[in-house]
Parts: sequence; structure tokens; C-alpha cells
Amino acid sequence: MNFKSFRSVQFFQPDGFTVTAAEPWFKVKVQVITNYIQAFTTHAVQKADEVIIVDLFAGSGLFSVGHQREIFPSACLHALSENLPVSKWIFLEPDAELVHALKSRVNKYYPGGNVSVWNISSDEWVDKLRTLIPPSKNGFKTAVLCIADPFSVDVSFRSIDKLASLGYSFLMPYTFTLNERKNSEYYLSENPERLRAYIGSNGYDSLKTTAGNAQFYKKLVRLYQNNMLMLGLNTSLSVHKLHSSLMDLPAYYMGFFSRQFSTKAIQNDILASDHLQFELFN
Repeated sequence: MNFKSFRSVQFFQPDGFTVTAAEPWFKVKVQVITNYIQAFTTHAVQKADEVIIVDLFAGSGLFSVGHQREIFPSACLHALSENLPVSKWIFLEPDAELVHALKSRVNKYYPGGNVSVWNISSDEWVDKLRTLIPPSKNGFKTAVLCIADPFSVDVSFRSIDKLASLGYSFLMPYTFTLNERKNSEYYLSENPERLRAYIGSNGYDSLKTTAGNAQFYKKLVRLYQNNMLMLGLNTSLSVHKLHSSLMDLPAYYMGFFSRQFSTKAIQNDILASDHLQFELFN
């Protein structure tokens, strides 16, 4: 499978709207997400009548590194330029200011594209997506991939469970601040309910026995994967190098979950590309 490279940074210019500051490794993460979108679409179009991509935390659409010296798009904004066989793109974002910036950029760079942008919270996801996405029935099949990348633990497992019940697939980078200041003890002692809501009801107490950020992080990811398995989803994890002041870890995980498709087959397609290397996180 031949994955296309990033669209030229020069294509995206400052426009006076909000741009989200990011560390350099974000650009690689965005490319990884884009590769997953491309691989999912390639598989889905063979089985479904309609392929839909949903970005649950779409943000402003643009990131910057070094005081906006380098500007690059989010994965979905970039993937829009690849002419993929996607019938509809749905961008959801709880921050009204970011939504305003994103709408302006979608209209500027992709006028006439089948893209809808909505300012809603996770509590509204299911009702809104039910109105926007045709259900699979009577021989008609819809394949939906939800990108869940909030860079936090602020998405509840209950919300993901509700979307999974609709047959949606998920791509989730496990990226959130985890360093000397916001360490494992911070999440366990100061935000236990927030963390419990994030991973689901099963296994939370076992996190309390972890020692250090790396052990806590790996245990959290495995718990999440197990809870997704209990929902009946196929699961796979990929591991990617990391050099960050926000995440004091050597690598981060990205989870791919689907009831409709083989997560291993899609991951293998990405492994075979020249643009991505998977690393072991021991």
C-alpha cells in the first residue's frame, strides 16, 4: 500500500484564527493517524456502501511548532486533500473558538467538500451522529471510523461504549500529559473519578499498584484494550517513538478497535509502508 506524504506546509498559512501550539513529534503523530485513515478507507470501501470519518476532537485544524514558524494540518484536514473514497467527513469539537477557526479553514481549503463541523460535547455525540450517519440496514452498509485524540483523559469510556454499540470503529492515540509535574500519582490521587471514567469500570484498582509513569502508562493502555475487547471489538496496538516534555516516556501507544474489520490486517498494511516504523516499548 502506497501512503502519500504530508501536503506541503506552505499550503497552510496563518489566517488570524486560533492555531494550536504543538511539539515537533505531533507532526509524526498526525502522519500516523493519516496513514490509519487511508488504510481503513482502503479496506472499508471493499465491504461498505458508504465510508464516513468522524473526528471527535477536531480542534482548530492547524498546529504550529516554534511560535508558528511551522504550520501543519490535523490528520483529518490533511486527509481531505488525498481524494479518498470517503462520502462524508464529520468534525466535532467542544470548544466554540476552535470550531470557528476550523469552519473557516474547511471553507477556505476545501470548498464544496462534504464536511460538517459541529460545536458539541461528548454528551451529544450519539444523538448528533445518529442524525448525520445512515445506519447499516436492508443490505446497505456504512463503515464509520472515529478518531478520538483529545490529548487528555477527558473522554469517558461510557461515551465510547455508546458509539461502539452503533458499530463504529475507533483510532485512539494514548497521548496525555504525563511528566514529573502531572505524574501517575496526580491522576490516581487528585483525579481518580476522571481516570476511572476514562478507562471504564474494570481494572481501575490495579493501577494503584503501579510504580512510576512508564508502568502506570502501560498498565492503563492494556486495561483500556481489555475493556474494548469486552465490548466485542477486535483490537491492535502500535507503538511509536516519543521525545516530549509533556510525556516523559520513550514511546506512546496508538489503539485501533473495530467490530467490522480486522484490526491486524489494517495495521499490517501500515507496517508495510515506508513512512512508518513501529518500535518496541519494553
